[in-house]
Amino acid sequence: MLFKDLGLSPEVVEAIESIGYSEATPIQEKTIPILMTGKDLTGQAQTGTGKTAAFGIPAIEHVDISINQTQSLILCPTRELALQVATELKKISKFKKGLRVLAVYGGESIERQIKDLKFGAHIVVGTPGRIIDHLDRRTLNASNISQIILDEADEMLNMGFREDIELILTRLPEQRQTVLFSATLAPPILALAKRFQNNPEIIKIERKELTISTVEQFYYLVRNAQKTEIVTQIIDLNNLQLMLIFCNTKRKVEEVTDELKAYGHNPISLHGDKTQRDRTDVMNKFRKGQANILVATDVAARGIDVTGVDAVINYDVPLDIENYVHRIGRTGRAGQLGKSFTLVTNDEKYKLRDIERYTKATIEKAETPTRQELIAYKKDKLATRITAELEKPNIKIWSDLLEEYKEKGITSDQIAIALLSKEMKDLAEPERKVYEDRGDRNRGDRNDRGGRFDRGDRRDAPRRDGRSSERFGDRPAASRDRDGGERRERTPRPRTSDASMARLFVNVGRIDRISPGDIVGAFAGEANIKGSQIGQIDIFDKYSFVELPHDLVDQVMDGMRNNKIKGKSINIEISNGKQ
Repeated sequence: MLFKDLGLSPEVVEAIESIGYSEATPIQEKTIPILMTGKDLTGQAQTGTGKTAAFGIPAIEHVDISINQTQSLILCPTRELALQVATELKKISKFKKGLRVLAVYGGESIERQIKDLKFGAHIVVGTPGRIIDHLDRRTLNASNISQIILDEADEMLNMGFREDIELILTRLPEQRQTVLFSATLAPPILALAKRFQNNPEIIKIERKELTISTVEQFYYLVRNAQKTEIVTQIIDLNNLQLMLIFCNTKRKVEEVTDELKAYGHNPISLHGDKTQRDRTDVMNKFRKGQANILVATDVAARGIDVTGVDAVINYDVPLDIENYVHRIGRTGRAGQLGKSFTLVTNDEKYKLRDIERYTKATIEKAETPTRQELIAYKKDKLATRITAELEKPNIKIWSDLLEEYKEKGITSDQIAIALLSKEMKDLAEPERKVYEDRGDRNRGDRNDRGGRFDRGDRRDAPRRDGRSSERFGDRPAASRDRDGGERRERTPRPRTSDASMARLFVNVGRIDRISPGDIVGAFAGEANIKGSQIGQIDIFDKYSFVELPHDLVDQVMDGMRNNKIKGKSINIEISNGKQ
C-alpha cells in the first residue's frame, strides 16, 4: 500500500516521499490506520521492519499544533534510540509548520532540556529515568498528553525499567491512547498491556529473515592474542574503506582503538563514557570520512544510521544474540552488498551455533591468510597504487627532485628500494609466532568470554527478573519483604562460590530502601546488560552483594562509575570472597 493511500495529511506524505519512500512496510500498513483512530495497540515487530514510522506517523498526525503543550510521549530504552526516533520524527514532520519534537535523556544538561520544554515540545521522546526527572520537577507537563508510546517495550523490561514505566503510566491522564511496540509478546509484555491498555488491537509481524540478505557473513576461529592482527588482515584483504568494529566493553573499545592506531589505521571510539558532545563529534567525523573505522559498544551504537559501511567486524562475540542482528544490520543497506566478520575463540563456538539457529543463517568459516598470501596481496596493491600515481598529470614535478638525488650519487633503483622497504616493512620481518613471543600460548582460551553461559551452567542460569531460580540470597522467599529486601540484617556467613561468577560489593542496602529491582535496573540501564545476566543478589542493612559473570564486571563497574541508586552515590568493589 502506498503512503498516500493511508489517509495521511499532504504534509506528511510529502515529507515521506522526500525521504525516498512511497510504499508502506507490512507493520506500517497494518498499524497506521488503527493508530489514526486513537485505539490502543500492541505491535510485535523486529528492528528493521519500519516500526519507528509505524508509530511516528500517527503521533505526528495526532498533534494539534495550536496547543503549545506536550501531547505525545515516546519512551525508549537508550538515549541513542531516543535520538534516532526523534531524528526520524523530525524528518517526517518537516513540512508540519510549528510542530516541535524534543529528545530528553540522561548524559546531557537537564537545564538545557528544561529550557526546551518551557519553549514547548508537542512530541517528547525520552528514556524512562529522565522522563521521571522532568515529571518530578514539573518541567514536563503531563496534563495534555493523550498518547503514550513504548518503543522496544521488551528491551526496557529486560533492562529493569518496569517500575519506572509503571510509574510514568500512572502519572499520565487516564483518557489517552497507549501503544506498545515489542520484538516479542512475552508474558511480562502482555501483563503490562492488560493493566494499562483498553481493549488493544494486537498486530504481529513475523520477520522472515532476522539478518539482511545483502550481508555476507563470515567467522574466523582465533585466539584472543590474534584478534587485532586478524582485524588488520581483514581490512587489507577486503580493501575495506568504512567499517564498524564492535566490542563488548568500554575498556576493550579503547584497547582496540589504540592497537589499530599502532598498526597505522585511523580509528575513533564510541562508548558510554563519552559525553553527548563527544558522541556527536565522533559520529560527524565518521559520517564525513575523517575517520574510517568506528570502534563501539552495542549500547553506544544503538541509533547509528550511516550509509556506505563496507563491513561490520565483531571483535567480541555479542553477549546477546539479538545484538548480532543489530550489529550486522549496519552494513548492506540501501541494496548495497555488505560483509560481516566475527572473531570466535574455541570456547565461543557454541555461541556461534546459537546465532546460526536464531538467525536461520549459515555463517561461513574463513581461513586466516598465509604469509605468502599477504605478501602477494600487498605487492599487487602496491603495484596498483604505483600505476595510479604514474598516471597523474602532475607526476613530472618530482623529476627535478629525482635529478637532485642522482647528483648526490643516489640512483633511481636505490630510491625505489628505500621506498619499497618503508612501504612493505611489515612483510620484511620474520614470521611471528604470536603466542610464543608474547608468552601467552595457553592464555588466549582461558580469557575467552563464556563463563556463566557455558552449556554446562545453563540449568543454573538466573531467571529473567535477575534473581536466582532457586533462592534469593541464602534465605527462602518466605523470609523476604514484598519489595525483595531482607526483613533484618543477617550476619554474612561462608558460602560456596560459583567459579564462573564474580561477587561484587555495593555500598547500599536496606536502610537506603534498595530493592533487587533497583540494583537490576541501575546495572542494566547504565551498563547495557540484561537483568537475566545478573545472578544472586544479597541485600543487607548497609550493603549488598551482587553476582555477575566475570566478563561483565568491567562493563558494570565502568557503567556505574559516578552514578547513583536512589540518590546514593555508588561504590562497587570486587568481593574478597569471605562473605
